[in-house]
Amino acid sequence: MSFLVDKGYCVTLSERELTAKAGLCVVIPCSFTNADDFTPKHIIWYKCERPKNCSGAPIIFHSNNKNSQPGFEGRVSRLEPDVSQKNCSIIINDLKESDSGFYQLRVTGQVNGKKNGFTFNQTVTVSVKGLKQKPTVMIPTLTEGQQATLTCTAPGLCSGSRHVSTLTFNPSAEHHNTNVTCKIHFTGEMTTEKTSGLKVNCEYFYIFRLAFSP
Repeated sequence: MSFLVDKGYCVTLSERELTAKAGLCVVIPCSFTNADDFTPKHIIWYKCERPKNCSGAPIIFHSNNKNSQPGFEGRVSRLEPDVSQKNCSIIINDLKESDSGFYQLRVTGQVNGKKNGFTFNQTVTVSVKGLKQKPTVMIPTLTEGQQATLTCTAPGLCSGSRHVSTLTFNPSAEHHNTNVTCKIHFTGEMTTEKTSGLKVNCEYFYIFRLAFSP
């Protein structure tokens, strides 16, 4: 959705309301246009307690790497580092439920060589819920004495990457009907886990003896 807030200044927020899971991440899609005589230099994002009331709100991201609220340092980054492309989208990693709130954009730059800036009134609502997703545990067919690899995959991340852990071992009869647990630790002391049972097939060798009668 696009909003024309002044002559030549327009912000496009394709998603005004976003829901994400704690421990994962969220992308706020955003683009803007500006007046011809304005040269954008930096983008700034604020986190507001209430919509349309961001006066004095803390900075959670500044493209000049300054003045960011300590709780957001290192967790927020741009999808496009070149401000001239007018892509103001950001990604917030290692989400916490306290990250829920309203996010507002400001663009700073120059007009005829003088510092200037523009704050867009529209905000994006982010709601962070508790993580309920569990890891995915892949167990191949287990045969006694044959090496096997178990794979644990963490819940998907919005950046497209995945955290994967593997365990390689030689199954034995002692592993049959035992459990294996994959536990994922996220930033902020958040965890999720899944327990799966192991079934080990025994490998039998048969010796055939043929007897011939005279």
